[in-house]
Amino acid sequence: MIKDRIDQLIQEFKSYHDWEERYKHLIDIGKKMPVMDDKNRIPENIVKGCQSQVWLSAELIGDRITFQGDSDASIVKGIVGLLLKVYSESTPEEILSTKPTFLEDIGLREHLSMSRANGLNAMMKQISFFALAFKAKLSMQTK
Repeated sequence: MIKDRIDQLIQEFKSYHDWEERYKHLIDIGKKMPVMDDKNRIPENIVKGCQSQVWLSAELIGDRITFQGDSDASIVKGIVGLLLKVYSESTPEEILSTKPTFLEDIGLREHLSMSRANGLNAMMKQISFFALAFKAKLSMQTK
């Protein structure tokens, strides 16, 4: 469940005492992400609005969305990993009903530059677009 993953993430970040440690943890999250399949590292999957190169792809498996992502910048890759940790393996409905307030709860938003904050917003928008598209696809299948 998304809520459980968010609670776990908040606890992880609270265990670090300063933002230097939290940035290191964020970078580690990016390093531990599964490698993005080359077939998904295509221009159509580049998130527009990010200063760094960011790729996001999604696949509907049953009623759950599995995301893949990557970035060419280590902190941004960590942010991608953080978002995928929360939203991947969730239903479109869960994704659409879970606002990213956890980003404030862990203090991330306040420690991002304006360009990284814009990129984060673009990534969230892309995740929501995938969820909307798959929600529509699922509703068509049940008719």
